[in-house]
Amino acid sequence: MADAPVEDQAEHPGEQIAVQAAGAIPWRVAGDRLEVLLIHRPRYDDWSWPKGKLDPGETLPECAAREVREEIGIDARLGIPLPTTHYRVSAGLKAVHYWAMQLERSTPVRPDGEEVDQFHWCGPEEAELLLSNQTDVVPLEALVDAHRRDALATRPLILLRHAKAKPRSSWTKAEGDRTLAATGVRQAEAVGRLLTVWKPVRVVTSPWRRCLDTVLPYVRASRDKVKIRLVEDLTEHRAARKPRKAAAAVVRLFDKRQPAVLCTHRPVLPTILDEFRTFLTPELAAQLPASDPYLTPGELIVFHVPVEGPERAVAIEQVKPYDD
Repeated sequence: MADAPVEDQAEHPGEQIAVQAAGAIPWRVAGDRLEVLLIHRPRYDDWSWPKGKLDPGETLPECAAREVREEIGIDARLGIPLPTTHYRVSAGLKAVHYWAMQLERSTPVRPDGEEVDQFHWCGPEEAELLLSNQTDVVPLEALVDAHRRDALATRPLILLRHAKAKPRSSWTKAEGDRTLAATGVRQAEAVGRLLTVWKPVRVVTSPWRRCLDTVLPYVRASRDKVKIRLVEDLTEHRAARKPRKAAAAVVRLFDKRQPAVLCTHRPVLPTILDEFRTFLTPELAAQLPASDPYLTPGELIVFHVPVEGPERAVAIEQVKPYDD
């Protein structure tokens, strides 16, 4: 695994991160009341959120989902990203990256009995009092604020660039049949693991081989029924001639109101990103990549869209699959 990145934290400017970790704040609505799920860790005798250290071969979102699954037996979709917390441990500065995680009232919680021995549903005010580490209040406050703004219950719409393909210069067959390179095959497997974090149930893709081969590992491994739609307008040739038809695929993603992923080619990304910008505030739009290549092979952007209300994105995040 590569060295941890240097981050500019308000309280620790420029200091290198010694330990990377990730977790989530599970939440639900009981009646009209927001509730969050605290866990008790017997090893530390503290109340916290489900979280843990990054394992070799995984991304931060994958780590967050895995830790929730291992500690309390829940395999749920990650929601909006929440603020990262920083505090010192024996190894140095530790960063914990958080996401919201919506649960149904009927979702069973099963502590593993080792890392976690108790759990407690409560309102945010009680949670703030019970949390042992006050840095854990920071993501809680952001979650509560998102709830007030109707920006907490969301579904993901994901823009994905296909994994690394064999070079054009060495390909003598039809362009639509160009396959993934050996590194691209590994990237596609990593993309498949990463997509399980957001669990899209709808896959919209260019029918060209390199796009299909990028999304198929996820589709094949998914335990849920996933629908695939092949859209010729997302191919390089068709999008160059009729960009508005390629852009229309984005509008249909919003219209369907389902968690979805759209896979296309680098030359098509400017058209697709321009259409996504129409659903963003200027502040969020400024976070989108603005120059070629926009995304590296296998890289994706998650647009978090409220499940109800106007069609808009309230948060975005850009993630690369694990690169070995």
